[in-house]
Amino acid sequence: MGWWNRKPEEERPQWVLDPLVGVGPLRFGMSPDEVAAALAGAVVWVARRAGGEPVRQDYHDLGVTAFFGPEPRLLAVAIDELAEPRVRLRGVELIARVPSEVRADLHELARRERVAVRENRSGDPEVAAWGVSMDTGQEWGRAPEGYVQRTSRAITGALLLGPELAGDPHGPGPVRDWSRARAEDAYSGTWQVTADEARPRWDCTPLEGVGPLRFGMSPAEVAAALGGEIPSARLGSHPWAGWPSPYAQDAQWNLGADVFDGTGVTAHYGGGFGAPALAAVTVHGRTGPRIEYAGIRLIGRPVADVDADIARHAEERDLGLRVTCAGDQGPDGTGIYVRAARAGDIMLSEARFCIEDWQED
Repeated sequence: MGWWNRKPEEERPQWVLDPLVGVGPLRFGMSPDEVAAALAGAVVWVARRAGGEPVRQDYHDLGVTAFFGPEPRLLAVAIDELAEPRVRLRGVELIARVPSEVRADLHELARRERVAVRENRSGDPEVAAWGVSMDTGQEWGRAPEGYVQRTSRAITGALLLGPELAGDPHGPGPVRDWSRARAEDAYSGTWQVTADEARPRWDCTPLEGVGPLRFGMSPAEVAAALGGEIPSARLGSHPWAGWPSPYAQDAQWNLGADVFDGTGVTAHYGGGFGAPALAAVTVHGRTGPRIEYAGIRLIGRPVADVDADIARHAEERDLGLRVTCAGDQGPDGTGIYVRAARAGDIMLSEARFCIEDWQED
Protein backbone atom coordinates (compact mmCIF):
# COMPACT_ATOMS: atom_id res chain seq x y z
CA MET A 1 0.00 0.00 0.00
CA GLY A 2 1.10 3.58 -0.51
CA TRP A 3 1.20 4.30 3.20
CA TRP A 4 4.06 6.79 2.81
CA ASN A 5 1.51 9.06 1.11
CA ARG A 6 -0.96 8.58 3.95
CA LYS A 7 -2.76 11.61 5.29
CA PRO A 8 -1.49 13.28 8.47
CA GLU A 9 -2.66 11.58 11.66
CA GLU A 10 -5.34 14.18 12.34
CA GLU A 11 -6.78 13.81 8.81
CA ARG A 12 -7.01 10.01 8.72
CA PRO A 13 -10.55 8.58 8.81
CA GLN A 14 -11.64 7.46 12.26
CA TRP A 15 -13.60 4.22 12.30
CA VAL A 16 -15.49 2.97 15.33
CA LEU A 17 -15.82 -0.76 15.93
CA ASP A 18 -19.38 -1.79 16.79
CA PRO A 19 -18.68 -5.31 18.09
CA LEU A 20 -20.14 -8.09 15.94
CA VAL A 21 -22.05 -5.48 13.89
CA GLY A 22 -19.44 -3.64 11.82
CA VAL A 23 -16.55 -1.21 11.67
CA GLY A 24 -16.57 2.26 10.18
CA PRO A 25 -18.78 2.29 7.07
CA LEU A 26 -18.75 -1.52 6.79
CA ARG A 27 -21.45 -3.79 8.24
CA PHE A 28 -21.23 -7.54 8.51
CA GLY A 29 -23.63 -9.13 6.06
CA MET A 30 -22.93 -6.61 3.29
CA SER A 31 -22.54 -7.85 -0.27
CA PRO A 32 -19.25 -7.28 -2.15
CA ASP A 33 -20.88 -4.46 -4.14
CA GLU A 34 -22.07 -2.79 -0.94
CA VAL A 35 -18.57 -3.00 0.57
CA ALA A 36 -17.06 -1.51 -2.59
CA ALA A 37 -19.63 1.31 -2.52
CA ALA A 38 -18.91 2.01 1.17
CA LEU A 39 -15.21 2.31 0.31
CA ALA A 40 -15.88 4.34 -2.81
CA GLY A 41 -12.77 5.25 -4.74
CA ALA A 42 -10.51 2.65 -3.14
CA VAL A 43 -8.65 0.34 -5.52
CA VAL A 44 -9.64 -3.28 -4.97
CA TRP A 45 -8.15 -6.65 -5.87
CA VAL A 46 -10.62 -9.54 -5.74
CA ALA A 47 -9.95 -13.21 -4.97
CA ARG A 48 -12.74 -15.51 -6.15
CA ARG A 49 -13.99 -19.00 -5.46
CA ALA A 50 -14.02 -21.59 -8.22
CA GLY A 51 -17.63 -20.63 -8.96
CA GLY A 52 -16.73 -16.97 -9.43
CA GLU A 53 -18.05 -15.57 -6.13
CA PRO A 54 -15.68 -13.22 -4.26
CA VAL A 55 -14.06 -14.75 -1.21
CA ARG A 56 -11.88 -11.73 -0.45
CA GLN A 57 -11.49 -8.10 -1.46
CA ASP A 58 -8.09 -6.50 -0.82
CA TYR A 59 -8.09 -2.70 -0.59
CA HIS A 60 -4.31 -2.29 -0.53
CA ASP A 61 -4.32 1.51 -0.55
CA LEU A 62 -6.43 1.51 2.62
CA GLY A 63 -4.80 -1.50 4.29
CA VAL A 64 -8.24 -3.15 4.53
CA THR A 65 -9.23 -6.70 3.55
CA ALA A 66 -12.86 -7.87 3.42
CA PHE A 67 -13.76 -11.58 3.73
CA PHE A 68 -16.97 -13.08 2.38
CA GLY A 69 -18.90 -16.23 3.11
CA PRO A 70 -21.73 -17.79 1.14
CA GLU A 71 -24.26 -15.76 -0.87
CA PRO A 72 -21.69 -13.86 -0.60
CA ARG A 73 -21.88 -11.81 2.64
CA LEU A 74 -19.25 -9.90 4.60
CA LEU A 75 -18.03 -12.02 7.53
CA ALA A 76 -14.77 -10.34 8.61
CA VAL A 77 -12.54 -7.32 8.02
CA ALA A 78 -8.77 -7.22 8.48
CA ILE A 79 -7.11 -3.88 9.19
CA ASP A 80 -3.35 -4.06 8.74
CA GLU A 81 -0.76 -2.28 10.85
CA LEU A 82 -0.17 0.44 8.24
CA ALA A 83 -3.84 1.03 7.44
CA GLU A 84 -5.27 4.41 6.49
CA PRO A 85 -8.25 4.24 8.91
CA ARG A 86 -7.80 4.54 12.64
CA VAL A 87 -10.00 2.06 14.52
CA ARG A 88 -11.28 2.45 18.07
CA LEU A 89 -13.14 0.15 20.41
CA ARG A 90 -14.66 1.86 23.46
CA GLY A 91 -11.96 4.53 23.17
CA VAL A 92 -9.09 2.03 22.78
CA GLU A 93 -7.00 2.70 19.66
CA LEU A 94 -6.35 -0.68 18.03
CA ILE A 95 -4.09 -0.01 15.03
CA ALA A 96 -0.39 0.88 14.66
CA ARG A 97 0.41 0.78 18.38
CA VAL A 98 2.92 -1.11 20.51
CA PRO A 99 1.43 -4.62 20.98
CA SER A 100 1.98 -4.81 24.74
CA GLU A 101 0.22 -1.46 25.23
CA VAL A 102 -2.84 -2.58 23.26
CA ARG A 103 -2.82 -5.86 25.16
CA ALA A 104 -2.89 -4.02 28.49
CA ASP A 105 -5.70 -1.71 27.34
CA LEU A 106 -7.83 -4.60 26.05
CA HIS A 107 -7.34 -6.64 29.21
CA GLU A 108 -8.42 -3.67 31.31
CA LEU A 109 -11.48 -3.08 29.11
CA ALA A 110 -12.33 -6.79 29.24
CA ARG A 111 -12.05 -6.74 33.04
CA ARG A 112 -14.50 -3.85 33.23
CA GLU A 113 -16.94 -5.48 30.84
CA ARG A 114 -16.40 -8.96 32.31
CA VAL A 115 -15.59 -10.70 29.05
CA ALA A 116 -12.96 -13.36 28.42
CA VAL A 117 -9.65 -12.72 26.67
CA ARG A 118 -7.64 -15.52 25.08
CA GLU A 119 -4.45 -15.65 23.05
CA ASN A 120 -4.66 -16.30 19.33
CA ARG A 121 -2.15 -18.24 17.28
CA SER A 122 0.11 -15.21 16.84
CA GLY A 123 0.25 -14.66 20.61
CA ASP A 124 -2.00 -11.59 20.54
CA PRO A 125 -5.27 -11.00 22.45
CA GLU A 126 -8.54 -12.29 21.03
CA VAL A 127 -11.99 -11.50 22.42
CA ALA A 128 -14.93 -13.44 20.97
CA ALA A 129 -17.48 -11.16 22.67
CA TRP A 130 -16.18 -8.22 20.62
CA GLY A 131 -15.19 -10.13 17.48
CA VAL A 132 -11.60 -8.91 17.84
CA SER A 133 -8.45 -10.89 17.08
CA MET A 134 -5.33 -8.71 17.23
CA ASP A 135 -2.48 -9.02 14.76
CA THR A 136 1.03 -7.62 14.56
CA GLY A 137 3.29 -6.52 11.71
CA GLN A 138 6.36 -4.56 10.77
CA GLU A 139 6.59 -0.80 11.30
CA TRP A 140 8.13 1.25 8.49
CA GLY A 141 9.51 4.76 8.51
CA ARG A 142 11.61 7.20 6.51
CA ALA A 143 15.36 7.51 6.70
CA PRO A 144 16.85 11.01 7.00
CA GLU A 145 17.73 10.71 3.29
CA GLY A 146 14.04 10.28 2.51
CA TYR A 147 13.86 6.60 1.49
CA VAL A 148 11.55 4.06 3.12
CA GLN A 149 13.08 1.65 5.62
CA ARG A 150 12.13 -0.86 8.28
CA THR A 151 12.23 0.08 11.92
CA SER A 152 12.84 -2.40 14.74
CA ARG A 153 9.32 -2.03 16.12
CA ALA A 154 6.32 -4.33 15.87
CA ILE A 155 2.96 -2.58 15.63
CA THR A 156 -0.62 -3.79 15.78
CA GLY A 157 -3.24 -4.64 13.18
CA ALA A 158 -6.55 -6.38 13.81
CA LEU A 159 -8.95 -8.96 12.42
CA LEU A 160 -12.53 -7.84 13.14
CA LEU A 161 -15.22 -10.51 12.97
CA GLY A 162 -18.94 -10.85 12.62
CA PRO A 163 -20.93 -13.20 14.85
CA GLU A 164 -20.46 -16.24 12.60
CA LEU A 165 -16.65 -16.26 12.94
CA ALA A 166 -16.05 -14.56 16.30
CA GLY A 167 -15.86 -17.81 18.24
CA ASP A 168 -13.44 -19.53 15.86
CA PRO A 169 -11.84 -17.07 13.40
CA HIS A 170 -9.53 -19.65 11.85
CA GLY A 171 -12.01 -22.49 11.67
CA PRO A 172 -13.79 -23.43 8.44
CA GLY A 173 -14.40 -20.24 6.51
CA PRO A 174 -12.73 -17.58 4.37
CA VAL A 175 -10.14 -16.52 6.96
CA ARG A 176 -8.63 -19.93 7.61
CA ASP A 177 -6.18 -19.90 4.70
CA TRP A 178 -5.34 -16.23 5.18
CA SER A 179 -2.54 -15.75 7.64
CA ARG A 180 0.50 -13.51 7.63
CA ALA A 181 2.17 -15.60 10.32
CA ARG A 182 5.23 -17.44 8.98
CA ALA A 183 6.25 -20.88 10.18
CA GLU A 184 9.51 -19.40 11.47
CA ASP A 185 7.54 -16.93 13.62
CA ALA A 186 5.22 -19.45 15.25
CA TYR A 187 4.27 -18.39 18.77
CA SER A 188 5.06 -21.08 21.34
CA GLY A 189 3.66 -19.39 24.44
CA THR A 190 6.52 -17.01 25.12
CA TRP A 191 8.68 -14.61 23.12
CA GLN A 192 11.84 -16.13 24.54
CA VAL A 193 15.02 -15.04 22.79
CA THR A 194 18.16 -17.15 23.16
CA ALA A 195 21.11 -15.21 24.57
CA ASP A 196 23.84 -14.58 22.01
CA GLU A 197 26.46 -16.47 24.02
CA ALA A 198 24.19 -19.53 24.18
CA ARG A 199 23.90 -19.81 20.41
CA PRO A 200 26.30 -21.97 18.40
CA ARG A 201 28.48 -20.16 15.88
CA TRP A 202 28.05 -21.10 12.23
CA ASP A 203 30.05 -20.04 9.19
CA CYS A 204 28.39 -19.17 5.90
CA THR A 205 29.63 -19.58 2.36
CA PRO A 206 27.41 -17.53 0.04
CA LEU A 207 25.56 -19.59 -2.58
CA GLU A 208 27.01 -22.83 -1.17
CA GLY A 209 25.63 -23.31 2.32
CA VAL A 210 25.59 -22.31 5.96
CA GLY A 211 26.93 -24.14 9.00
CA PRO A 212 26.82 -27.92 8.38
CA LEU A 213 24.18 -27.54 5.65
CA ARG A 214 25.07 -27.54 1.97
CA PHE A 215 22.70 -26.69 -0.85
CA GLY A 216 21.63 -29.77 -2.77
CA MET A 217 21.31 -31.96 0.34
CA SER A 218 18.30 -34.26 0.60
CA PRO A 219 15.93 -33.90 3.58
CA ALA A 220 17.53 -36.96 5.18
CA GLU A 221 21.00 -35.46 4.77
CA VAL A 222 19.81 -32.18 6.28
CA ALA A 223 18.42 -33.97 9.34
CA ALA A 224 21.63 -35.99 9.71
CA ALA A 225 23.77 -32.83 9.49
CA LEU A 226 21.68 -31.38 12.33
CA GLY A 227 22.48 -34.33 14.58
CA GLY A 228 19.45 -36.38 13.61
CA GLU A 229 16.96 -33.74 14.78
CA ILE A 230 13.38 -34.55 13.81
CA PRO A 231 11.57 -31.65 12.13
CA SER A 232 9.03 -29.96 14.37
CA ALA A 233 6.94 -29.17 11.27
CA ARG A 234 6.94 -30.22 7.63
CA LEU A 235 5.45 -27.79 5.12
CA GLY A 236 4.39 -28.58 1.59
CA SER A 237 1.55 -28.76 -0.89
CA HIS A 238 -0.18 -30.81 -3.56
CA PRO A 239 0.49 -29.45 -7.05
CA TRP A 240 -3.18 -29.65 -8.01
CA ALA A 241 -4.61 -28.22 -4.78
CA GLY A 242 -7.71 -26.14 -5.49
CA TRP A 243 -7.88 -27.20 -9.16
CA PRO A 244 -10.61 -29.43 -10.62
CA SER A 245 -8.03 -31.73 -12.19
CA PRO A 246 -8.54 -35.45 -12.86
CA TYR A 247 -5.03 -35.95 -11.50
CA ALA A 248 -5.74 -34.27 -8.14
CA GLN A 249 -6.62 -37.46 -6.26
CA ASP A 250 -3.33 -39.07 -7.30
CA ALA A 251 -1.15 -35.99 -6.87
CA GLN A 252 1.99 -36.41 -4.80
CA TRP A 253 2.46 -34.15 -1.80
CA ASN A 254 5.58 -32.04 -2.37
CA LEU A 255 7.80 -31.19 0.58
CA GLY A 256 8.56 -27.47 0.71
CA ALA A 257 10.31 -26.97 4.04
CA ASP A 258 11.35 -28.61 7.31
CA VAL A 259 11.26 -26.52 10.48
CA PHE A 260 13.89 -27.42 13.08
CA ASP A 261 12.97 -25.63 16.29
CA GLY A 262 15.81 -27.23 18.24
CA THR A 263 18.51 -25.79 16.00
CA GLY A 264 16.54 -22.66 15.13
CA VAL A 265 16.49 -23.04 11.35
CA THR A 266 14.09 -23.83 8.51
CA ALA A 267 15.33 -25.85 5.53
CA HIS A 268 13.63 -24.94 2.24
CA TYR A 269 13.63 -27.42 -0.63
CA GLY A 270 13.46 -27.04 -4.38
CA GLY A 271 13.13 -29.64 -7.07
CA GLY A 272 9.59 -29.18 -8.33
CA PHE A 273 8.22 -32.61 -9.17
CA GLY A 274 11.60 -34.25 -8.61
CA ALA A 275 13.37 -35.22 -5.42
CA PRO A 276 13.52 -32.31 -2.95
CA ALA A 277 16.96 -30.73 -2.58
CA LEU A 278 18.06 -28.05 -0.12
CA ALA A 279 17.81 -24.65 -1.83
CA ALA A 280 17.63 -22.18 1.06
CA VAL A 281 18.04 -22.01 4.83
CA THR A 282 16.33 -19.51 7.13
CA VAL A 283 18.18 -18.97 10.40
CA HIS A 284 15.61 -17.90 13.00
CA GLY A 285 16.04 -14.55 14.67
CA ARG A 286 14.98 -15.56 18.18
CA THR A 287 16.79 -18.88 18.47
CA GLY A 288 19.09 -19.51 15.51
CA PRO A 289 22.88 -19.86 15.43
CA ARG A 290 25.21 -16.84 15.38
CA ILE A 291 26.35 -16.02 11.86
CA GLU A 292 28.48 -13.21 10.49
CA TYR A 293 28.88 -11.93 6.98
CA ALA A 294 31.69 -9.44 6.26
CA GLY A 295 32.00 -8.87 10.00
CA ILE A 296 28.27 -8.06 10.37
CA ARG A 297 26.31 -10.05 12.94
CA LEU A 298 23.20 -11.11 11.09
CA ILE A 299 21.08 -12.91 13.68
CA GLY A 300 19.14 -11.74 16.73
CA ARG A 301 19.78 -7.99 16.54
CA PRO A 302 17.32 -5.11 16.03
CA VAL A 303 16.56 -5.51 12.33
CA ALA A 304 16.99 -1.82 11.49
CA ASP A 305 20.57 -1.95 12.81
CA VAL A 306 21.43 -4.90 10.56
CA ASP A 307 19.75 -3.26 7.57
CA ALA A 308 21.92 -0.18 8.12
CA ASP A 309 25.09 -2.29 8.38
CA ILE A 310 24.28 -4.20 5.20
CA ALA A 311 23.49 -1.01 3.28
CA ARG A 312 26.70 0.61 4.48
CA HIS A 313 28.72 -2.47 3.49
CA ALA A 314 27.18 -2.51 0.01
CA GLU A 315 27.82 1.22 -0.48
CA GLU A 316 31.44 1.10 0.71
CA ARG A 317 32.24 -1.76 -1.67
CA ASP A 318 30.12 -0.47 -4.55
CA LEU A 319 27.89 -3.55 -4.44
CA GLY A 320 24.31 -3.73 -5.55
CA LEU A 321 21.64 -4.20 -2.91
CA ARG A 322 18.73 -6.55 -3.54
CA VAL A 323 15.47 -5.76 -1.76
CA THR A 324 12.42 -8.04 -1.82
CA CYS A 325 8.78 -6.96 -1.78
CA ALA A 326 8.76 -7.69 1.96
CA GLY A 327 11.70 -5.34 2.51
CA ASP A 328 14.27 -8.09 3.10
CA GLN A 329 17.63 -7.00 1.76
CA GLY A 330 21.07 -8.33 1.03
CA PRO A 331 24.19 -7.67 -1.06
CA ASP A 332 23.78 -8.56 -4.71
CA GLY A 333 25.25 -11.90 -5.74
CA THR A 334 25.40 -13.41 -2.22
CA GLY A 335 22.04 -15.13 -1.89
CA ILE A 336 21.77 -13.62 1.61
CA TYR A 337 18.66 -11.74 2.71
CA VAL A 338 18.16 -10.11 6.10
CA ARG A 339 14.64 -10.77 7.35
CA ALA A 340 12.61 -9.63 10.34
CA ALA A 341 11.12 -11.86 13.04
CA ARG A 342 8.88 -10.72 15.83
CA ALA A 343 9.91 -10.95 19.48
CA GLY A 344 7.07 -9.33 21.39
CA ASP A 345 7.20 -5.59 20.75
CA ILE A 346 10.37 -5.64 18.66
CA MET A 347 11.54 -7.04 15.34
CA LEU A 348 14.77 -9.02 15.43
CA SER A 349 16.99 -9.85 12.48
CA GLU A 350 17.17 -13.26 10.94
CA ALA A 351 18.64 -14.31 7.63
CA ARG A 352 17.87 -16.50 4.66
CA PHE A 353 20.74 -18.07 2.70
CA CYS A 354 19.80 -19.18 -0.82
CA ILE A 355 21.03 -20.75 -4.01
CA GLU A 356 21.56 -18.29 -6.85
CA ASP A 357 18.19 -18.64 -8.58
CA TRP A 358 16.01 -19.05 -5.48
CA GLN A 359 12.70 -17.19 -5.70
CA GLU A 360 12.59 -15.16 -2.49
CA ASP A 361 9.14 -14.88 -0.83
